[in-house]
Amino acid sequence: QVQLVESGGGLVQPGGSLRLSCAASGRLAGINAMGWYRQAPEKERELVARITSVGSTNVADPVKDRFTISRDNAKNTVYLQMNSLKPEDTAVYYCNAYRSLYGTNYWGKGTLVTVSS
Repeated sequence: QVQLVESGGGLVQPGGSLRLSCAASGRLAGINAMGWYRQAPEKERELVARITSVGSTNVADPVKDRFTISRDNAKNTVYLQMNSLKPEDTAVYYCNAYRSLYGTNYWGKGTLVTVSS
């Protein structure tokens, strides 16, 4: 099993920044990618950004110029740096780990990001 623990969410004003962290533990061998998804009220969960085991990244178009994903392999931690936050970024942000061998997804419990004045 893989355990994912998110941190760093909170309330921020429009235009502000936050950095989310996701600490992974457990059986991490074979994890091919980690990423961040978000789910706003009454909306479906959507991909925000992901990073593969070799460092390739992709970031969703709505946040491409504002969000950056990175990882610290020594700490088994993935980060999401969010700048120029907008009210529409308000959502619960979930950390995800994917093991392609079995097509298995692991999820954290989520961290709430609220962008409001």
